[in-house]
Amino acid sequence: MSAGKALVTGSRGFAGGWLCRALLDRGVEVAGLDRPPTGDRISSLALLGIEGEVDDIQMDLLDREGVNESIDRFSPDLVFHLAAQTQVGEANASPLPTLEVNVTGTWNLLEAVRRLDQGTRTVVASSDKAYGAQADLPYREEAPLLASYPYDVSKAAADLIARSYWSTYGMPVAVTRFANLYGGGDLNFARLIPETIGAILSGRAPVLRSDGTPERDYLYVTDAADAYLAVADALESGDRAGGEAFNAGSGRPWSVLEVVEMICDVSGAQAEPEILGSGTPEGEIDRQFLDSGKIADICGWTPRVELADGLTATYEWYEEHPEAVARQSVD
Repeated sequence: MSAGKALVTGSRGFAGGWLCRALLDRGVEVAGLDRPPTGDRISSLALLGIEGEVDDIQMDLLDREGVNESIDRFSPDLVFHLAAQTQVGEANASPLPTLEVNVTGTWNLLEAVRRLDQGTRTVVASSDKAYGAQADLPYREEAPLLASYPYDVSKAAADLIARSYWSTYGMPVAVTRFANLYGGGDLNFARLIPETIGAILSGRAPVLRSDGTPERDYLYVTDAADAYLAVADALESGDRAGGEAFNAGSGRPWSVLEVVEMICDVSGAQAEPEILGSGTPEGEIDRQFLDSGKIADICGWTPRVELADGLTATYEWYEEHPEAVARQSVD
């Protein structure tokens, strides 16, 4: 990727912060577009020590005119759209805000980029949840999107909308469908890995919303940042990536209990989890994992970090950042 100007939506979030850091490491000028901060929430940019290096655009993606003005003013060569409502439980309880942010926010951004009319490459973060529950695993990109629940449907809709801008307008757009991301700096303690690590460091039992049997594919956050960049590079180097979807994951599923046991091994703790569920939580998919052959073929990306190594690095990050663990009792 040649140095230039990149806009990252959702820049204060977990994945957004790590992507901003990867872009800065490449010498790219970076702007982050995110909603104004509320309360005393800690930005991932601050946790990663790069807050002052990213141009902060405080903007709600539902503000169409504001998004248009921001895109026109910054005039990016490259856009990464990561902003989204990501909580499955919250989406099930209150679907409208999720649909507004994940669907309307996506087309507002794409329209702003289209108005710019300068061939800006755009990578839109979809999700492996867009595939829905399917018997034929691993998920491959040619599989139909069979989303059933509000969050999953919102990501499938955004996925289709984004790729339509390639088909209809020739915009260099691609979407990513990543496995569950993990790593240092994730302040969403409703997720398994931050909850388990935070519980161990706080001296309590990890709380599981399931019975521990659901299986997921996991992707370390630096591998995810590299995958975003690899897709962007492929959009620049030719037309094989335009309008395409790209999976990225480890290629195998891990059960909730397996992940908890691995974290206990890393920490040396003998933590017995508190199991609240009797199966897979309502509105969630029981088993998921991804085939990443297409992104390897077209974009030259393969994961570098094995789960055991990634969990070790993640645990060490939270040990070194007690201010992040303290958020468990605040958020």
